[in-house]
Amino acid sequence: MAGEAASGTPYTTKEGKYLAFVYYYTKIHRTPPAEADFRRFFRVTPPAVHQMITTLHARGFIDREPGNARSIVLRLTRAQLPDLE
Repeated sequence: MAGEAASGTPYTTKEGKYLAFVYYYTKIHRTPPAEADFRRFFRVTPPAVHQMITTLHARGFIDREPGNARSIVLRLTRAQLPDLE
């Protein structure tokens, strides 16, 4: 797949961290994270979070309903995700 990381995963290291965050946040809180949750955890700006969510959706790693809060659903299994550091 074009753009594969050196480790053979289909996502970059940064994308993997966001995907792992979605997995663990959802597992702990039983609801997907909001963009504000990403901002607090990764200490990034709102546009940075929004761009990453848009990228993950465009690359097929997540499903979401634009305009609907907390609608992120992972399309990868836990085994396909890195650990969250």
